[in-house]
Amino acid sequence: MNGVRLAISWLTVLPVRGPDAVDRAAAGRAILLAPLVGALLGAGAAGLLWALTGAGASAALAGLLVVGALALITRGMHLDGLADTLDGLGSYGPPERARQIMKSGGAGPFGVAALAFVIGIQAFSFASLADSGRWFAAALAVVTGRVAVILACRGVPAAPGTGFGVLVAGTQSAAAAVMWPVTTAGLAVFAVPGRPWLGPLAVTLGLAASTVLVRHCARRFGGLSGDVLGAAIETTVALTAAVLSLTIQPG
Repeated sequence: MNGVRLAISWLTVLPVRGPDAVDRAAAGRAILLAPLVGALLGAGAAGLLWALTGAGASAALAGLLVVGALALITRGMHLDGLADTLDGLGSYGPPERARQIMKSGGAGPFGVAALAFVIGIQAFSFASLADSGRWFAAALAVVTGRVAVILACRGVPAAPGTGFGVLVAGTQSAAAAVMWPVTTAGLAVFAVPGRPWLGPLAVTLGLAASTVLVRHCARRFGGLSGDVLGAAIETTVALTAAVLSLTIQPG
């Protein structure tokens, strides 16, 4: 239960207190359970999307409000991590300089552009999913973002001077890195009626893209940090939702 409490307290603002002492073992359990927290968030996002459109809100407005609600319930920390990561990547400096920029607390032009781009993709994709009544697909995109942290915490060292990275980097087993993506892709078969292949494709592309991003960031920054995990979550949600929203007709 400590792992569940820690996962919820780390990944949401819900009033759940984590354990007083956190070591790598506890952190690893919390990361392992991140997709379950994603399922909770995804169900809430899909329910809010359904309620807003049912109340007469346009799909575009509902999509944007859902993205805002997800940011509120996660303290905005994933979006902050996305902005910091892109500012660090955009610096083209050595790893030490890039990490300094990421810790500065401000948002530079690369970070602002990344936020606008990713928030826009998520909002428009959720709107499209609402238009077609794909509520499960909307929830699945949120879950897939949290599966991405499992892969990020496997085989990548912690960046120097990153307390959170030291806690979680390398904590996930090979079994976890296989089980969660396969389970999510299997459930994704039911995400798009009439196109059972589109859901697994969306999950696969989202997780593959986040894996490439994390590995690239690890090379640029000298390892994994909490900011990189936030960037992985947000980009995975955006890409997965975008692919799920496609209106490809079955052959």
